[in-house]
Amino acid sequence: MKAERSYRNYMTIGDVIKTLAEEFPDVTLSKVRFLEAEGLIEPERTPSGYRRFYQEDLDKLRYILRLQRDHFVPLKVIRKRLEHFDPSETPENEAPEAPQPPPLRAAKDENELESLEGGLSLSLGDFVNATGMSEEEVSELEDYGLIHSHPLPAGGSFFDEDDLMVAKIARDFAKFGIYARHLRMYKNFAEKEAGLFEQVVIPLSRAGGESRKGVNQSLNDLAKLSRKLKQVMLRSRLREFLES
Repeated sequence: MKAERSYRNYMTIGDVIKTLAEEFPDVTLSKVRFLEAEGLIEPERTPSGYRRFYQEDLDKLRYILRLQRDHFVPLKVIRKRLEHFDPSETPENEAPEAPQPPPLRAAKDENELESLEGGLSLSLGDFVNATGMSEEEVSELEDYGLIHSHPLPAGGSFFDEDDLMVAKIARDFAKFGIYARHLRMYKNFAEKEAGLFEQVVIPLSRAGGESRKGVNQSLNDLAKLSRKLKQVMLRSRLREFLES
């Protein structure tokens, strides 16, 4: 429970948005409400249900938003870090850290899918900054089904780490004159391949009671076999092209 404080010290949610707007121009009412719904912030509530934010709430919001914007830290990690959060370490005039581009996920074996669970949540503005693409280019990737924004419970949407990886790969393909419309074949193949794997793994899971971890491992093994086969077949075809 928060200690009683003079109401003159509190801010409304609108005041919070205005205060944060200069450093975080993309922050919205929906964003703040979403962070509250996720249990990352706990503004005081009046008997009539209005939110009251105090300085420690504002410091915590800045801390969360900087972790998301500058380091692309997923919510589950932020939640863990908040267990040791100290408002005195994030004074109001603290300068934001220089944005760092997020690394692509790396598995122990580069052929593995790694975890099938996501965690990264990027707004459109953060996504554009992270990929170096324009909003029009991001929109084109969405139009061709290569990425898609995910709805938030409180409204708005976000992009996850897989969207980020696809966009960065698509950006590099574009340097060779290969654009979103050309990359649709990868999406179509991935959907067919995923459907095949599901037909194999899901019945086995239901019949043998295989755990979620076991299902994840089976899918990883299939993905490794698939990648090896595609690499060999592509190498063989390109060798034919060079020798012709």
